[in-house]
Amino acid sequence: MTKRTKKGLKDPHLDREASKYERPIPSRELILQVLAEGEGPMRFEDLAGALQLSEAVDLEALDRRLRAMQRDGQLVRNRVGAFLPVTEKGLIRGRVIAHPDGFGFLVPDEGGDDVFLSPRQMSGLFHGDRAVARVMGLDHRGRPEGAVVEVLERNTRQVVGRFCEERGMAFVAPDNKRIPLNVMIPPDDRAGARAGQIVLAAIVEQPSRHSPPIGRVIEVLGEHMDPGMEIDIAIRSYELPHQWSDDVLAEAQRYGDKVSSQAKSGRVDLRKTPLVTIDGEDAKDFDDAVFCEPDGEGGWRLIVAIADVSHYVSPGSALDTEGRLRGTSVYFPGQVIPMLPETLSNGLCSLNPKVDRLAMVAEMSVSKGGALKDFRFYEAVIRSAARLTYTQVAAMVVERNDAARAEHPGLVAHLDNLHALFRTLEKARRRRGAIDFDTQETRIVFGEARKIERIVPVQRNDAHRLIEECMILANVAAARFLAKHKMPALYRIHGGPKADRLDDLRAFLAGLGLNLGGGESPKPKDFAAVLKQAAARPDAELIQTMLLRTLQQAVYSPDNEGHFGLALPAYAHFTSPIRRYPDLLVHRAIRHAIRGAKPRDFEYDRNDMVGLGEHCSMAERRADDAVRDAVDWLKCEFMLDKVGHVFDGLISTVTGFGVFVQLRDVYVEGLVHVTSLSNDYYRFDPVGQCLRGERSGRVYRIGDPMTVRVARVDLDERKIDFAPEEVLEAVAAEDEAAPSRSRRRRKRSRSRR
Repeated sequence: MTKRTKKGLKDPHLDREASKYERPIPSRELILQVLAEGEGPMRFEDLAGALQLSEAVDLEALDRRLRAMQRDGQLVRNRVGAFLPVTEKGLIRGRVIAHPDGFGFLVPDEGGDDVFLSPRQMSGLFHGDRAVARVMGLDHRGRPEGAVVEVLERNTRQVVGRFCEERGMAFVAPDNKRIPLNVMIPPDDRAGARAGQIVLAAIVEQPSRHSPPIGRVIEVLGEHMDPGMEIDIAIRSYELPHQWSDDVLAEAQRYGDKVSSQAKSGRVDLRKTPLVTIDGEDAKDFDDAVFCEPDGEGGWRLIVAIADVSHYVSPGSALDTEGRLRGTSVYFPGQVIPMLPETLSNGLCSLNPKVDRLAMVAEMSVSKGGALKDFRFYEAVIRSAARLTYTQVAAMVVERNDAARAEHPGLVAHLDNLHALFRTLEKARRRRGAIDFDTQETRIVFGEARKIERIVPVQRNDAHRLIEECMILANVAAARFLAKHKMPALYRIHGGPKADRLDDLRAFLAGLGLNLGGGESPKPKDFAAVLKQAAARPDAELIQTMLLRTLQQAVYSPDNEGHFGLALPAYAHFTSPIRRYPDLLVHRAIRHAIRGAKPRDFEYDRNDMVGLGEHCSMAERRADDAVRDAVDWLKCEFMLDKVGHVFDGLISTVTGFGVFVQLRDVYVEGLVHVTSLSNDYYRFDPVGQCLRGERSGRVYRIGDPMTVRVARVDLDERKIDFAPEEVLEAVAAEDEAAPSRSRRRRKRSRSRR
């Protein structure tokens, strides 16, 4: 018999519920309290009785609330229909992370150890689903192992993959390897798809423990090797918003192609200030323009003008809704999915040369030592004096090429000032201990029919770094301004290393004779000091990789926790509102403050910013993953006709199952599986981050050279397998020697006879 609560039951949150509903409903807190006081799971009628509800309207409201609490993972309903709170009996709610091999993990919402889910438990789940699991014990590796009690939220509503037919059955094999479940397609839902084609399928029935997912083909993308297929697949696999609604396009086109006189009114006029944009040769949208001059006291006056996107994209508009959904522009090789329609991103919001544009300006005073002394923000109208490239500016101010300087005689002094400021800011950056990781970026060069001709390194010069330092300074000014005015906004935060990762890092560095200072709370300058010590060492790349892995991922948050990597106490993204939604939010907050309005009257509060920060961080990761997938596809396609070829490379990663090698001058990475190292038995050393041969003592570590032969390329799996050429040669030599050894053995045998 279920225990009933006392008749004097009172809801501690009655006032809150009364403010929301004309007929107050029992609060979630009270429902959880009643369940906790019960002697076991409670059926609906028992729970309603305990809450003293009997009217039909109240029972209907209770039913709706209980369903909502189930969706949010606060309650589960057992097989006999009784409710129990998730906090009871080892129940854990969280997000499902699937592994390509069929098993998975539940990452608890409340933190703590991940719960292992066996392939049997994963058979009814997709990657990204939210679920409640009961901890059943420990698996053979000592990890908590769970059984799924209830699926709270489905994450996958469509999949992209190859359409297949076997024994009269049709199914889609998902391209996303975290979805190992084939989606069955009924005969009437094929939409004319043929075997081998790439299709998009909507999930009609979600998987269960006893039945596979069932889908319906909604789009045939084309043949497997069609040009651009890698991007089409990535867009749909990661569900990237990529189509504009009529409302969004109409709203963008409403502004025309010129800035109106009304829009310019009341703004600071900087049209005579020779601001310039400095970008790559293939850039189409220009977020920022810069100007610098001496201040007469040994320092500088720096102006960073940023496209005033917030003037055109107002909160709650169709453009705003779409921009928030996308979160960021996505830059695939040779193709961009912009956050805003091109009529704005490449038109009115792009600081094109010789035309009037609206801008939000950060005007800063910088000391001769590179410190930000003062700043102010204001709305302005500007006219960019020139669209310059990094190559042009480097030729003018670094190489001091006479011909290049003669092309823009009126801008040379201004650009020289910018370069002088950059050298000062760079010294200040080193003094504060910002961490500079030297990573090699690459660019894919396409030929006819979008086939890769080559992969080339991106060379950074002082012009790149000059703009980077100017943008960092403007972002610092924005963060300080937001903090000073107590505006709800998003900061770009980068936390320091976690304690467990620090222990592993120190053990690794100790084995190399290096030491990370700073005790339990090392500062960025301590990391920078290790990088400086390692710069001339042959294992510098290995050391840099290990330092990088220790740091957390940068995210967006309304809480200003500083940026560890840049060694800055306050940092906010202000400089790219055309392509990043957090920057647009920062612009809105700054405009609100400079117009004299109070923080409490702002469109957003802190709770809004918490949700927006999580969404924007997710959108950034989603874009990075989608681009990485497309690039991996393209690199595999590039290597398809190179199977059997031999290349020199460097080991880029070491794992327990082998080493990843990046080919020199080709910039493609592949795996040398540990079983390919057949000249010895190799064990992984997690402290030294290397593979070590048991008999020979041979060591493979990051940065070591290795000559490899391309053994296999799997486009579907995005995998390239290498075989170590040195081992192959040794095996071949051994095979060649085998017949002569055999002949000698036969001779000895005959002589004995």
